[in-house]
Amino acid sequence: MSGREGVKKKPLKQPKKQAKEMDEEDKAFKQKQKEEQKKLEELKAKAAGKGPLATGGIKKSGKK
Repeated sequence: MSGREGVKKKPLKQPKKQAKEMDEEDKAFKQKQKEEQKKLEELKAKAAGKGPLATGGIKKSGKK
């Protein structure tokens, strides 16, 4: 075996993908996703400040 005979060859580099043009539907969809993400973040922050949700109800004691 000489030099690089047993070495795995690297694949040729692929050309970078061109950024495709976004039409109005794509822009509206992206905007809608951003708004929904923002709402989720706000709800998470609001929920993190509160205690556990299931605090009420009947609590059973060990006595009969």
